[in-house]
Amino acid sequence: MQLTKNLEQNLTAINEALRDCGDVVRREFRVGGNGRLVMLYADNFVDLEAIRESILETVMLDYQNEKPEGILQALQEEAVAVAEVKKINTVDAICDAVFWGDTVLLMDGNDFALQATTKKFPNRGVSKAETEVVVQGPKDAFMEVMAFNIVLTRRRIRDPRLKLKRKKAGRRSRTDIALMYMEDLVRPEILRKVERQLDSMDLDAVLDSGGIEQLLEQRQFSPFPQLQMTERPDKTASALLEGRIALLMDNTPYAILLPATLNTFMQAAEDYYERWEIMSFIRLIRFGAAFLAVTLPGLYIAFSVYHPQLMPTALALKIASTRATIPFSVIGEVLIMELAFELLREAGIRLPSPVSSTIGIVGGIIIGSAAVEAGIVSPAVVIVAALTGICTFVIPNVSIVSALRISKYLVILLASVFGIFGVWAALLLLLGHLSSLTSYGIPYLYPFCSSSINDDVDWEDSIFRLPLSRMKRRPIFARPAERERKGAE
Repeated sequence: MQLTKNLEQNLTAINEALRDCGDVVRREFRVGGNGRLVMLYADNFVDLEAIRESILETVMLDYQNEKPEGILQALQEEAVAVAEVKKINTVDAICDAVFWGDTVLLMDGNDFALQATTKKFPNRGVSKAETEVVVQGPKDAFMEVMAFNIVLTRRRIRDPRLKLKRKKAGRRSRTDIALMYMEDLVRPEILRKVERQLDSMDLDAVLDSGGIEQLLEQRQFSPFPQLQMTERPDKTASALLEGRIALLMDNTPYAILLPATLNTFMQAAEDYYERWEIMSFIRLIRFGAAFLAVTLPGLYIAFSVYHPQLMPTALALKIASTRATIPFSVIGEVLIMELAFELLREAGIRLPSPVSSTIGIVGGIIIGSAAVEAGIVSPAVVIVAALTGICTFVIPNVSIVSALRISKYLVILLASVFGIFGVWAALLLLLGHLSSLTSYGIPYLYPFCSSSINDDVDWEDSIFRLPLSRMKRRPIFARPAERERKGAE
């Protein structure tokens, strides 16, 4: 509804819209003789000191003897000393402003209201990164207030070409989303597609970045993430400088980076703070750990059940002797231990931090030892399950770890039926699926496929990382004319 010059009519519409909203404070003043001025704000969302100094004192001391006509205009132009004051003229805009932490001023005889910025959200402060921990490098992490996350990103890129567009998602939640990109680096077609997707979302509420991630993904039935989430401002800034887009959402401490490839999920922020020889070796370990996390249980089943002749004789005899009293098949053993470790992992996540690490370590040792002593599983299976779990902890991204955990059971299933041929069949199925995925037009397996599109330079930052002085070109995400890192204007 549009505001009119009748204050009572405006207040009736606003009161109806805000009916039973007990956290909305309404304050009425008499100014300029008989002029009525109404102030609205949401309790605990605002800076009361700013309201008192910048609005209340000005209105009550300086405008008591002024004529009512033009007071609201004068407040906007001269008196209200806050960062931003603007006119709004609808009831919906007033409700949005109040619940965004701003203060709204209405006055009789004016068909508009003033929105004054007085936000002061409760927050937990800038804390350390918890899921993307680094030994060397910045320790700060995003928080639940989007405005602070924007500052953490902007302070790293002090370039006016870093652009920000504000969006809203959810008819009821009206959640704020900041779309950030480098104007001269981002691909225009990708930017247009992302904006079109955000504008076309029709949902009741969007409460977390995980919901936006799922809605933006092209292949929503794939276990592999096609967008990258991070809690690190330095990683977000680095992605922006590569020509990627970052989505910062209110109420969540994570940013969404897009496009994304399998290679980006294997990269950590620390890779660029340490010497290239060490980080290249660690990256090689990560890719090897990812392969073992998917195939190790299946390979154990295939070798133990179908192809014991492929193992050294001493090892085959040792495994056979330890299984002599086991009541379950090899497949049953593997599933028991894998599911037990999955339960321990989930229990460690849900419990408080001081207890979770103890449960993960002590629980794994106790359950593994007790299962072996009781003759339920063999020691070899415990070792296989433990190594598989350790391999998943090496990978720096939680989303890709979850996909590998699911893929592991496909390998186990086919290995249980076809042996080593089942392992190869499962790997071919996974490879075919990964080959079919794209993220906003970028092949998911890039640069391991189609690397010639960018003259094969993206191999410099893949399984191995070359010295920073040799990495002179941006990856495939940037527009072709701006691939040069140095000397590009």
